[in-house]
Amino acid sequence: MEATPDIAIALVVLLPFVAAALAPLVHRLIGDFAGWVVALAPPAGFVALWGLIGRVSEGEAIAVAWPWAPSLGLELSFLVDGLSLTFALAIAGIGALILLYSGAYLKGHRQGRFLGFMLAFMGAMQGLVLADNLVALYLFWELTSIASFLLIGFDHTRQAARRAAIQALVVTGVGGLALLAAGVVIHNLSGAWELSVAGDLKGSVAYPLLVGLTLLAAFTKSAQLPFHFWLPNAMEAPTPVSAYLHSATMVQGGVYLVARMTPHLGGEPIWNTTLMVFGGATLLWGAVAALRQTDMKLMLAQTTVASLGLLMLLLGAGTELAVTAAVLYFISHALYKAGLFLVAGAIDHGTGTRDIMALGGLRDPMTVTFIGTIMASAAMFGVPPLLAFFAKEEMYAALTLGQFQSLLALLALVIGNALLGAIGLVLLVKPFMGPLLPTPIAAHEAPVAMLVGPIVLGALGIFLGFVTTLTGELSVAPATAAILGVGVETHLRLGIDFLGLPFWLSVVTWALAIGLYMRLDVARTFLRRVASGTGWSFDRGFDWVYFGIVRFGAGVTRLLHHGRLEFYLLVVFVALAVAAIEPLWLMGGLPGGPGAVDLRFYEWGVVLLAVVGVATVVYARSRLFAILALGVQGVAVAMLYLLFGAPDLSFTQFMVEILSVVILALVMTRLDLVTADPRPLEDWARDGAVALFGGIAVTGLLWAVIEGPFDPRLAAFFDANSVLAAHGHNVVNVILVDFRGLDTLGEISVVMTAGIAILALIRGARRPKPAVAKPVPEVTTEPKPRPRRTRKVAA
Repeated sequence: MEATPDIAIALVVLLPFVAAALAPLVHRLIGDFAGWVVALAPPAGFVALWGLIGRVSEGEAIAVAWPWAPSLGLELSFLVDGLSLTFALAIAGIGALILLYSGAYLKGHRQGRFLGFMLAFMGAMQGLVLADNLVALYLFWELTSIASFLLIGFDHTRQAARRAAIQALVVTGVGGLALLAAGVVIHNLSGAWELSVAGDLKGSVAYPLLVGLTLLAAFTKSAQLPFHFWLPNAMEAPTPVSAYLHSATMVQGGVYLVARMTPHLGGEPIWNTTLMVFGGATLLWGAVAALRQTDMKLMLAQTTVASLGLLMLLLGAGTELAVTAAVLYFISHALYKAGLFLVAGAIDHGTGTRDIMALGGLRDPMTVTFIGTIMASAAMFGVPPLLAFFAKEEMYAALTLGQFQSLLALLALVIGNALLGAIGLVLLVKPFMGPLLPTPIAAHEAPVAMLVGPIVLGALGIFLGFVTTLTGELSVAPATAAILGVGVETHLRLGIDFLGLPFWLSVVTWALAIGLYMRLDVARTFLRRVASGTGWSFDRGFDWVYFGIVRFGAGVTRLLHHGRLEFYLLVVFVALAVAAIEPLWLMGGLPGGPGAVDLRFYEWGVVLLAVVGVATVVYARSRLFAILALGVQGVAVAMLYLLFGAPDLSFTQFMVEILSVVILALVMTRLDLVTADPRPLEDWARDGAVALFGGIAVTGLLWAVIEGPFDPRLAAFFDANSVLAAHGHNVVNVILVDFRGLDTLGEISVVMTAGIAILALIRGARRPKPAVAKPVPEVTTEPKPRPRRTRKVAA
């Protein structure tokens, strides 16, 4: 029975988050078998999505929208087309195998927490590739960064793991901000939050800005030069994390973003050239860097950097053949790269090391792992008729005929694929061939749960190569059509054209790969000498920038947060005065003029009382006398309330002033302060000028408001609804208690919190200090002095 699109989206996006919340409980109940149970969540989503593949393969784009924030015009909308379906199926399928693998790999090592993080990451990644709403896309994008931070730094007791997690979060966080800005620009241009209705944005004035923001987000996420350094460092994560992040999930997020934005931004020289240049440079950089590694995970990480650059290059080419090759390569790379990472973890688990220089002869004690490595390495090498071979043939065919730029890209592809093929040979031959070498742990086969993944993924790569036409019809052609924005018919067939130029380019690639493998030790030594001689790396550059920003922030903090309260208040009041009076000055709205002040004689008396109070406070020599004089201001305000028909406010103001004066006077008697407050003349002049300026600014602002026309709508609303809605005749009380009830509750909470803090301080001051026992001096008995011997001297 085919699931409806709503149910399918719920199973794919929401079910992993539910399973993530339950994973610790499941592990507590059934222990190390938790991996087998939670691994059932991804297949449910896979099956639900597979039910939609028929409609999608016919060219239909299935939209699902749930109410989210209707008042803001936001819906939690998702889109299932060929591109999103291909990514989502890969994420769900590979994720199920890796969850199963994780249960055995992390046996006895906080499985519940780890499985929860993995499932949350899976849900975030599924939401990213299926989201149509730009706000949802950004939220899921950031969720993947947060989840990867938790996974990379899972072994938080190691400093290297913490550093790698922070580095990945910082780099991808910069891209997240760029994506947020790009989403806002797209919304302003199109008037909608759904990317599917954004239309063609290439004619906009903001097109260069959009290209820059989008590619910055994609390059940071998919580890393109110069942001590639975080991905190899992420190998500090457990092997299941590396297998998942670097096959079909997080690092492919940038590739997905570029593919998704191609109908809206692609086709222009700035888009295509940038992708091809950075993609080609990343391909060669990552492939060369993999040659100088001996750790299997680091070798695979650098080849992942290279493969991501290859995908960017193909998407930048932008032709139908190039995009078809990109989709084919994404599928085949996800299969063999996840398998190779799982093999590396199995070898580490079975021998205690991942260093290829310390491994050899494992084909007999680890036969099943050896078989899985054969299938994955053959795909990486591009052996026909595996799916990876057809992907390589397709990319060569896409760039064989073209301009000079295409020929340069073709050269980069041949060299890059040859380097990747050499690494595939190394991973197959070095650990398994030759005599059996001693390892930290006696070599033994991994558990069944750790072997299922490499075998299934390797077999699937072979099977899809034999059903190339079906793969093209169900997945490759719909995804290509979604990227290009036009209908595409599959042309993939099972067969090899031995006379075609792409095949002979493949032969050249194989020959170069074998030659590089034969001279690998020489190449590794040379590359390490070059790296050590340079003395600089992008990773070190990140440290310079990162700690430079930290030091700059510390300097700014010391400048602005120096701990002197008087300067804090000075800055606040000056800024307040400027913010109040500057708009009035610029708009010519300063109040005043003849007849602006129309007061009766007794009202002038109240104003005079306030002025006398101010003068008394300023010139008071005693702190206590200044407090008493300060109460005069409150009395003057209360009298103004009384004169203008607000006796309840006047009474409240009287009570506040009386309590304030009494409390301040009592506190003053308890504080150990001098009675006088002498200040230098410059401080007195500075503070007086700021106070006068602030008073004039606030007075002018209020005066300008009063001079404007009165809008009675709010007063009429309160007057009409005070009795009907709140059953109160005192409008002011109703406003405070009902219409502004939450505001009043907040104010009361602040007062209560302050009172509790004051009570704690008073009790702490009254608490007697513990008596400290004085040390008892040691009583020592001094020895009696011995009498001196004297000699008798003859007279």
